[in-house]
Parts: sequence; structure tokens; C-alpha cells
Amino acid sequence: MEIEHLWPILFISLHAMVPITLAAIGEIIEESAGLFNIGLEGMILISALAGALGAEYFGSAIGGLLVGAGSGAVLGVIFGLLNTYGRGDQLITGVGINLLALGFVAFMLINLGAAGFHSVPRDVQIKLIPLGVGSLSPLVLVTILLAIIVYWVLNRTQLGIRIKAVGENPAAADVAGIRVNAMRLGAAIVAGALVGLAGAYLSVDWFGSVTKEISAGRGFIALAVVVFSGLNPLLALFGGFIFGFFDGFATWVSTYPKIKDIIPWQFVAMVPYIVTLLVVAGVIGRVRFPKALGIPYLRE
Repeated sequence: MEIEHLWPILFISLHAMVPITLAAIGEIIEESAGLFNIGLEGMILISALAGALGAEYFGSAIGGLLVGAGSGAVLGVIFGLLNTYGRGDQLITGVGINLLALGFVAFMLINLGAAGFHSVPRDVQIKLIPLGVGSLSPLVLVTILLAIIVYWVLNRTQLGIRIKAVGENPAAADVAGIRVNAMRLGAAIVAGALVGLAGAYLSVDWFGSVTKEISAGRGFIALAVVVFSGLNPLLALFGGFIFGFFDGFATWVSTYPKIKDIIPWQFVAMVPYIVTLLVVAGVIGRVRFPKALGIPYLRE
């Protein structure tokens, strides 16, 4: 394969990496604090719609990204309150978010006048950075920077120690003066904002539109990246690129006739999900999660 044909794959892979990695980093923060949220898929879907509408309302791509992140934070508040102070079932709450998103986004798209599809005007989309061999979204650089920052916070700061303490041994953290449920709620809000940014990126940046299937399993792939990374944001960045590569490769194959004649693009499109299953099956038993993960804390 000629080198000029590799550049499109690289840039598509980097762009496909962003939503998966952002959602995974958010979930790493959340799981480090003891909360487990499988509602990432629904949060991405709702935030993609919110981001698109926000960009149009404010006439700004940045406004759209902020609205998307804000909608994710609101969902994080709801999830956090239900599963900290409300001591709800985290699995059921996550499933509920996913089901809510499926119905809500489909309903909203119908009311926007185009069932299943809404286009975002080009003038309110994120402007790409031209690099000569291709164009790169600024969100790629933001994602890399966030992975480094979150790694540093979790492993090199007092805040990171506190977050991990409430996930590992909330009773001991409580005795040490840490407000366990408040810390977990804060982690859920920050995680929600990152997942919301991932959703807004899809509509305001990468695709420039919203569909009722725009999340396309990326929330679940992000959960697999969390498992792959062992709650390490830097490994999540690497894992996100791997899954993004297969996602991007499928997109590239679908538009490249010579490859499509050899390998059906529908088969290639299955690869990210097959890789997800293989990663979860091969790594899940070897990853050490916080001892209190998924367990509500009841102060005695």
C-alpha cells in the first residue's frame, strides 16, 4: 500500500479515537471513585443532540461543545445522586439512561423535521487544522492532553488519592474525613462532562450531523477500553486509538473501491466489536478494580 494511502487511515483513526477515549477517561474517574456506569452509550447519544442544538442556538462550535459537556454533566448529576445519596442500583440506572436516550433522541429528531437525521450547519462546526497531508481536529489534541492531566491528577495529587480512597475503602476514607458520597458525586459529574464532550464532538465536529444511531456502540467500546486500560488514562488513550483504528479502517474501506472489492466493508465494520469482545474476554479477569466498585456507601 502506498504511503499516501496510509495518511487517510491515520487521520480517520485519530478522529475515531476521540469519543471512545474521552468517554473512557470519564469512566476511569468514575470507577476509581467506586461508581460503575454502563449508560455511556445513552449519554453520548443525548449529548450529541444537545451539542448540535447548542451550536446552532449560540452560533458557535465552542458553544455546542459546552452545551454537550453540560448535558453530560447533568446526566452525571442524576446518575450520581441516584447512586450515592439515593443508594440506587448502578447497573439499572445505566440501563435506564441508555433506554431513555434511544426514545428521547428519536422523538426529538422527528420534531426537528427530519426523522432520524439532523444536519449541523457547516459554519458552526469545529474548524479542522490543516497539516498538508490531512486535516486534524483540535479535539484530538485536547483528548491527548486530558489523558495526561487525568493520569497526573489520579496518580500524583492529593485529590487523586482521595478519589481512589472512596473507591477502594469508603469506610476508611470516611474516618479520614473524606465526604465519600460528595466525592463520588463530583466524580460522576466530571465523568458525565467528558462523556458529554465525546457526544458533542460526534455531531459538532466529526460527522456534522445527528442520527439516532450516531453513538453506534462507542459507549460500550469505551467500557471495553476502561477494562483494557486497567483504569490507567494513558493506556486508555492507547486503547482508544486501537479501537479507533478499526473503526476508522472500516469507514475508509467503505469509500475505497479497490479494497472494497477484496474485503466487504460490512465485514470490516464488525471488527471493532469483535475486538471489543476479545479484549473483554481476555483481560477482564486480570484487571484489578476498586474493592467498593458498584457498592453504595451507607455511613454507619
